[in-house]
Amino acid sequence: MAESRPAARPLSPHLQIYRWSWTMAMSIAHRATGSALYGGTLLIALWLIAAASGPAAYETAQWIAGSFLGRLVLFGYTFVLLHHMVGGLRHFVWDLGLGFDPQTRTNLAKYSVVVSGGLTVLVWIIALTR
Repeated sequence: MAESRPAARPLSPHLQIYRWSWTMAMSIAHRATGSALYGGTLLIALWLIAAASGPAAYETAQWIAGSFLGRLVLFGYTFVLLHHMVGGLRHFVWDLGLGFDPQTRTNLAKYSVVVSGGLTVLVWIIALTR
């Protein structure tokens, strides 16, 4: 009786095989920011619940949001929101069939960090100076 052996199939590549690239890192960051948006949306919902619950609950929520840690979380949420948006625009460019050459792909990934960081700082400058 012949011994049955599994078919010799190629192994699926994984992160230990591939060399890290900007596009790979931004793809992972896009997924991570999408997940983080759930947490931020929950915080916004809690803030709205506090606002609907009355002045005391709203005042507490405002105090938390105005604390150093609260502002740090809000700054992070702003970055996550804008980074995910810019990453979505990068994917939209690809959906149009543009930006697939290696240099453009890398530049789009690098600039997505710069643009989202710059937009975050701009939003906070506007918010803090009003």
